[in-house]
Amino acid sequence: MAEIRLDHVSFTYPDGTKAVDNLTLSVPAGQRVAIVGQNGAGKTTAVKLMNGLLKPTEGDVYVGDWNTKEHTTAQVSRKVGYVFQNPDDQIFHNDVESEVRFGPKNMGYDEDRVDELSEWAMKLCGVFDEREENPYNLPYSTRKFVTIASVLAMDSDVIILDEPTAGQDKTGLNLLANMLEELEKRGKTVITITHDMEFVTEHFERIVVMANRRLIADESADTVFYNAEVLDESMLKPPAVANMASLLGIDGGLLTKPQLITAILKNIHP
Repeated sequence: MAEIRLDHVSFTYPDGTKAVDNLTLSVPAGQRVAIVGQNGAGKTTAVKLMNGLLKPTEGDVYVGDWNTKEHTTAQVSRKVGYVFQNPDDQIFHNDVESEVRFGPKNMGYDEDRVDELSEWAMKLCGVFDEREENPYNLPYSTRKFVTIASVLAMDSDVIILDEPTAGQDKTGLNLLANMLEELEKRGKTVITITHDMEFVTEHFERIVVMANRRLIADESADTVFYNAEVLDESMLKPPAVANMASLLGIDGGLLTKPQLITAILKNIHP
């Protein structure tokens, strides 16, 4: 399993726009990390640097002992799988099963291994019954799971999810929760970009906050969402429970409804 390490990394696009400024970050193998911040903060550029889609203008990005500057995007993507925010940017086959099988086949796995990985990924993502369907006949939320399955089937050490909860209902959110648990059991590293703070607090202990192309906080959720300075600079809205606790003047880094109810009852009946 591979550690991700960004060492004083900056990236400037050809038009002169600096998207990431002197970012230093390490993600140990097997960890779950959420990267949050407003649009334009540098989040997407940062993760594209992690999987080799972009190469740093300054500094170095390491995947395990690989410097991404010394390897092709295709080579790095074998270790770091990236699920795009918009599934329509990723899908190019006429049926779900072919889409999911393409990655492991292209990586040279034998037929039995391709069968095993593809079936596992489709079942985990809830699209096994749709395997003969054209992905574009499926709802947007289901197409997102098709693209997630196609990346999971490659069995990469690191999985990057860009806005995985967008367009998902309760069923989709439950599928994502189960998927994260399964990936953790398999020792996979999961890095997500999201604007869904409820999803973050429920499933990620480590939160990386970016603003103005820089990293401004790298802490636990119960610290980040009670740090007024960080929230103000990043323009993030805390999850509902943290917001309610602050309004009620309750301290203690509460993040879940049971924690809030317990704290309220304790204040009523000390």
